[in-house]
Amino acid sequence: MTIKLQDICIYVKGKISVKNLTNENYISTENMLPNKAGVTTASTLPATLKTQIYQKNDVLISNIRPYFKKIWYANKDGGCSNDVLVLRAKEGINPKFLYYALSSDDFFKYSMSTSNGTKMPRGDKTLIMSYVVPNYDVATQQRIASVLSVLDDKIELNNRINKNLEEQAQAVFKSWFVDFEPFGGVMPNDWYIDKLGNFVKVKRGGSPRPIQEFLSDTGYNWLKISDVTRLESPYVLKTKEHIKETGLNKTVMLKQGSLVLSNSATPGIPKILDIDSCIHDGWLYFPESLLSNEYLYLLFKAIRNSLIMLGNGSIFIHLKTDILKNFNIIMPDISTLNNFQSLIIPFFKTMKNISRENQRLSALRDALLPELLNGRIDVSEVKI
Repeated sequence: MTIKLQDICIYVKGKISVKNLTNENYISTENMLPNKAGVTTASTLPATLKTQIYQKNDVLISNIRPYFKKIWYANKDGGCSNDVLVLRAKEGINPKFLYYALSSDDFFKYSMSTSNGTKMPRGDKTLIMSYVVPNYDVATQQRIASVLSVLDDKIELNNRINKNLEEQAQAVFKSWFVDFEPFGGVMPNDWYIDKLGNFVKVKRGGSPRPIQEFLSDTGYNWLKISDVTRLESPYVLKTKEHIKETGLNKTVMLKQGSLVLSNSATPGIPKILDIDSCIHDGWLYFPESLLSNEYLYLLFKAIRNSLIMLGNGSIFIHLKTDILKNFNIIMPDISTLNNFQSLIIPFFKTMKNISRENQRLSALRDALLPELLNGRIDVSEVKI
């Protein structure tokens, strides 16, 4: 049996004063992450006096471009933009079950099929409430939510571990190359300041035009800026789209282990590829370097704010290759670089392994979700 969404939840319509919000509990479509990856910290608060309210255990869904699959199960109270739908489970409905019912790909396909607009489609709020979900008793809802929550909780724990590991690696970098703590608090005499371009070759990715003609469901991995949203993990393990072989002469194919740096939209984000991938022209890459990818990754994290200030553009900030090439950095001696590399490699190996585990857990969760919702798997027999 099935039941309409309107029978198990409501739209929340209350308001909250913006002065009671922080960057940590304000949610907009900008800081909601694609592909059901949750949210990140907001960069700004709205200029209005009041905005939409939400509370812990509500389900928040971005109503712009539903194909991005932006959804979050609120773990705190706060406020959100008007382009975010806030749904609250009715009495007798498990709120986490509601979240998983709305996390299914079928829901986002339905939302997209009933949306309005072409360049920036918005879901139809009335038709969304007519979406059909399984009609389970509370005990079954609880069991389904519990099984899937085990996987999500492990993924979230892994994210926190990776965030902590990266913060430790960044702290070591700062200690050595900013505060010079191992060297008595002063820069060693044999270190010097020079332009980054003297140690690293900087190039820009490419994109065939019009890109839509070259995208496909299978083929070569195609890394766009929108694929990379989380700042915590250094590694890219998959892309949302692929590119046809006919588009390869207009882009750049990089091997697994390559370092890339975003130069537009959200500039200055470094990532290490854990896959072979073509890269969009919103990325910079480094075909030759005297510095390791791990060192460069931490360097770019340390100087990101400075790079953004040097960027140009009225709507989106861009980091031209010349900005990077002419940026002054401290160049340590080779022995120090080697010692530092030996120290931080275990951090990166662990973060890579954890990222790979999260990819497997996410795939398992996404495979189980429709089977559990549709009753094709007996939830009482599932063991995680």
